[in-house]
Amino acid sequence: MTSTATQATGLKPARRRGTPRRRAGGGAVGYLFVSGYTILLLAFGVFPTLYALYLSVTNDRGEFTGLGQFIKVVQDYRFLPAFGNILVYLVMWLVTLIVLVVFAAVVLRTRVRPGMSAVLRFLFYLPGALAGVASVLVWLFMLDPSVSPVSWLLESLGFQSFGSVLAPENLPIIFVIIAFWTGAGGWIVVMYGALNNIPDEILEAARMDGAGPWKSAWHIQIPMITKWIAYMTILAFAAGTQLFVEPQLLQTASLGRVSPTWSPNQLAYLYAFQKGDFNGAAAISIFLLVLGLICAALLVTRSGLFKVDDE
Repeated sequence: MTSTATQATGLKPARRRGTPRRRAGGGAVGYLFVSGYTILLLAFGVFPTLYALYLSVTNDRGEFTGLGQFIKVVQDYRFLPAFGNILVYLVMWLVTLIVLVVFAAVVLRTRVRPGMSAVLRFLFYLPGALAGVASVLVWLFMLDPSVSPVSWLLESLGFQSFGSVLAPENLPIIFVIIAFWTGAGGWIVVMYGALNNIPDEILEAARMDGAGPWKSAWHIQIPMITKWIAYMTILAFAAGTQLFVEPQLLQTASLGRVSPTWSPNQLAYLYAFQKGDFNGAAAISIFLLVLGLICAALLVTRSGLFKVDDE
């Protein structure tokens, strides 16, 4: 009836209240806005991945080999130790990152004055401004008892030389310290912002119900930023599997005390640039890709990262 009446009177139907009119050209502007990222994603993400997948199922003559390249690298005696090293590192890195970053963000949000909180967040973020190579060089200096300003601490822990610090059992801890020093500050800022999005009314209601700062953080604040924690975990896991600069520089600086194939990325580098076997290197990269995708899928499904909250 409404459409019939509209046609009969020649009047346009009234626009529903609360439904804004789409601006002309808005869609084109949106596509233009994301086009730069899309081009870069295709050029440096999608196409290289497809090329690596092609290399991993062919040989150096371009002949299809199926799973041959994957079987070859798995049978390499360095494959399992490299992935074992990165697994130990990832467990230590993710647990340390999640616990300390969330704890620091909660403390800055609830227990520190706003002015001091801003200063501390800046200081936490500052190491992340250094390039990865520069960060490792700083820690090379810090970990050498002969020149380190905290040599007294290293010696009290039983480390009398640079070689003893770089013992194989210490490497995951060293890499976690370096990664946390360079990467945690940015995530503290992100988690602090996520906590700021929690309405003050909810926290005030919790205080009126008798919840203290820590109880409120555990039962209200942390559960409400679960998606952000999952997002941080996914990206930190992906970055952790790509560990290369730190063990490579330590291996060079220690004159061979650190294995040149400590991480899977180092093993792939050896395959590609020392053996000239780009197909085997591509197979290792596909293993890392699949590992990252499985972790991301589990976290996304368990945390509801992309679930839209009902209004």
